[in-house]
Amino acid sequence: MRLQSAIVSVGLVTAFAVSVAENVADRYDPTWASLDTRPLPNWFDESKLGIFIHWGVYSEIGYNSEWVWWYWKGWREPIVMRYFAENFPPDMTYADFAATFRAAFFDPVEWADLIAKSGAKYVVLTAKHHEGYTLWPSNHSFNWNSMDVGPHRDLVGDLAAAIRSRTDLHFGLYHSLFEWFHPLYLQDKAAGWATQDFVRSKTLPELYEIVNSYKPEVIWSDGDWEAPFTYWNSTEFLAWLYNDSYVNAYFHGLSFRGEKIVFFIVKWKAG
Repeated sequence: MRLQSAIVSVGLVTAFAVSVAENVADRYDPTWASLDTRPLPNWFDESKLGIFIHWGVYSEIGYNSEWVWWYWKGWREPIVMRYFAENFPPDMTYADFAATFRAAFFDPVEWADLIAKSGAKYVVLTAKHHEGYTLWPSNHSFNWNSMDVGPHRDLVGDLAAAIRSRTDLHFGLYHSLFEWFHPLYLQDKAAGWATQDFVRSKTLPELYEIVNSYKPEVIWSDGDWEAPFTYWNSTEFLAWLYNDSYVNAYFHGLSFRGEKIVFFIVKWKAG
C-alpha cells in the first residue's frame, strides 16, 4: 500500500513553552503532581509540523474512516450498514478483511523519503487503533496482528528502521488504550471499572512492548475517555517510563475529556 493510499493527517504543532529547563528530577512518583514536572523536549517545542498516519484493517475496506467498524457494528449507522449489505456477503465479518490487508505495495524507504521531503519534523504511526489490530507482531494480540494475519511482516519495525536510517525525523507511535469489542474490556466496563483484566493483560503489556522494542520518541495514547485514569494505571506507567525504562523522558500531558492522558513525548538516552 502506498503512502498516498493510507489515511494521513497533517497537524500543525503550536509551541507550548518559551523555554524548557533541562535539569530533571532523579525519580518521579506515580502522581500527576510529580509527573507534570517533566519538561517538554525542545525538539517538539520547536517542531511546527508533524505527520500522523492512520493505517490498519480499515484501510483495506477503504470506506468511511478508521472508525468504520464501530459505525458498522457499534453505532450501526444506517448508511454504513447499507454499504456493507450492498457490497459484501451477509456473513462477512470485520476480521475477514484482515486476510486481504497485505500491504503489498508498502515500501518503507519510499515512505521515509517522502515524509522527509514534506518538511515534517516527526511522524506518528498508528501501531494499534481501537479495532485492536497491531501493526507489529505483538505477543499480546494473538492472530490479530500484522505478522500472524495479513501482511505477515512487522510494519512498525520496517517503518521505524527506514525513518531512522534515512532521515533525521523523530519517530513516534500511536497506541489505543481500549478496544471497541474486546471481551475483557467490555467485562471491565460492565463491572464499573472495578476490575482491570483488560489493562493488565492487554493495554499495559502492549505499551511496555512497543517502548522496549521500538523506542518511540512520541507515544500518542488515546481511547481513555470511558474510564478514569486510575483504571488505566496511567501514573504507574509513566513513572516506570521515566524512572525504570531505557529512556530519559520528557512529558507533556494534554487534557482529554477530563483525563490527563493523551500523549507522552520521550527523549532517549544515548547509548
